[in-house]
Amino acid sequence: MTAPAPALESAPRRRRSGVATTLTYLSLAVASLVVLAPLAALFLTSLKTSQEVSDGGALSLPHDWLNFSNYATAFTDGHMLQAFGNTAFILLFSVTGTVLIGSMTAYAIDRFEFRFKKLVMALFLVATLVPGVTTQVATFQVVNSFGLFDSRWAPVLLYMGTDIVSIYIFLQFIRGIPTSLDEAARLDGANAFTIYRKIIFPMLKPAIATVVIIKGITTYNDFYIPFLYMPSEDKGTISTALFRFKGPFGAHWEDISAGAVLVILPTLIVFLFLQRYIYNGFSQGATK
Repeated sequence: MTAPAPALESAPRRRRSGVATTLTYLSLAVASLVVLAPLAALFLTSLKTSQEVSDGGALSLPHDWLNFSNYATAFTDGHMLQAFGNTAFILLFSVTGTVLIGSMTAYAIDRFEFRFKKLVMALFLVATLVPGVTTQVATFQVVNSFGLFDSRWAPVLLYMGTDIVSIYIFLQFIRGIPTSLDEAARLDGANAFTIYRKIIFPMLKPAIATVVIIKGITTYNDFYIPFLYMPSEDKGTISTALFRFKGPFGAHWEDISAGAVLVILPTLIVFLFLQRYIYNGFSQGATK
């Protein structure tokens, strides 16, 4: 008579498990809706005419799904091609510099013993806690004294010199590389730079991929530094070009939405194709 008791006891557990699963999927659905609804409204607006935008709601469907005239207007009148070129220039040099400087710094910190090493690490930590806005006046004076104001090299240098996070990412990976490889290379006559170039750097591919993706997306989306240090319209990046594009088309939200979609597409495509490198890079770095 007591045999069915375990089944009766497990029924509430199954019920609780079902409720938890339902709440989990419900929260994920709500979060997805919150994220995707603005993107859907942006895309639908980019395909509408001015009359459809004024008469319909944000999520109303366009009459012509092949109306790409707004994209042509945004691309030509918004000077998107020139903005993409400026952004590509800044991305190329800033990301390359960040990878080289970050990996070299992490290699020196992990593999060499020197005075005030702990102080240097503490200063790196303090630098991550100081808001960047508080140092902008001094930074602007330094950049201006070098004659780099209103040039594309100003944001390049600032992006290369203000990325402490990349140093910590490289440091976690380098700590997982056995020092016996360095010792074996030294027995063969290799110096410190040769060890870094032929042994350490090639083994940092997951970390490099992580830093390149994160730094690239951050630089691509940044508005403050290009807007402050490159005020000329011909030196505008994607973010500042979209901001200036709002001026002559302040009331034409269909054109502004088309420009926003053009700005979002590259980062969206890159993230969808390379997201596994981001997750793998962080997870491997955390377990080193």
